Amino acid sequence: MRILEPNKYALALHTTSPQLGLVISNFARDTRCQTWDLGRELSGQLHQHLTEFLNSQTWENLEFIAVAIGPGSFTSTRIGIVTARTLAQQLDIPLFGISTLAAIAWLDKDGKDGEEGAMYQDNSGSGGSTWAKRTLREQIAIQMPAQRGQVYTAIYQPSIAGLGLSKILPDAVMTSDQWKQVLDTLETPLRLLEAPANLGSYARGVLELAYLDWQQGKRPNWSEILPFYGQHPV
Repeated sequence: MRILEPNKYALALHTTSPQLGLVISNFARDTRCQTWDLGRELSGQLHQHLTEFLNSQTWENLEFIAVAIGPGSFTSTRIGIVTARTLAQQLDIPLFGISTLAAIAWLDKDGKDGEEGAMYQDNSGSGGSTWAKRTLREQIAIQMPAQRGQVYTAIYQPSIAGLGLSKILPDAVMTSDQWKQVLDTLETPLRLLEAPANLGSYARGVLELAYLDWQQGKRPNWSEILPFYGQHPV
């Protein structure tokens, strides 16, 4: 497996919720994560926080960038993707787009969740439907509130080899009844995760999934990375 050169780092941005999340790492001994609860101020403060966050690293130290592509807030998601695309284009480095829901599934698969933590419901039939945090080993279903009474949904399967996630059901938007029907038809035991309101801390999941892709030789161009909105903003 490929590893980064000693002086190289990777940067991840997560802007799909009111909480900005940034992570930079060389995947050796130097990893920094930080979140800011910015709300509507995210667009005006992103660049300042990003510049200050780099600290001792320079733009030239970056090997690649990763960004959460949604689902999430229309405006803040777009701002994060535009920023990441611009940086990747100017620096001539790869840009990885990672699903908001995939990042949640990845961090919560071993219980190493974000600061707030996604909550999940055990639907395996082993003990009712109490909400709790626990280690996730099987298929992971994620749901997140969308507009007009709908929900964003996805189902992922962690790789046995630890090389990322397999899409069982790609990110989509549907009604709660449609989602319930999907879950009721599944025979494989799964864990149902409810995405928290603040997602900035899941920038770690964005970066780790991107690094796994980078190690496997993937080098996506910035122009390939587009947001996943799922719904029209109005």
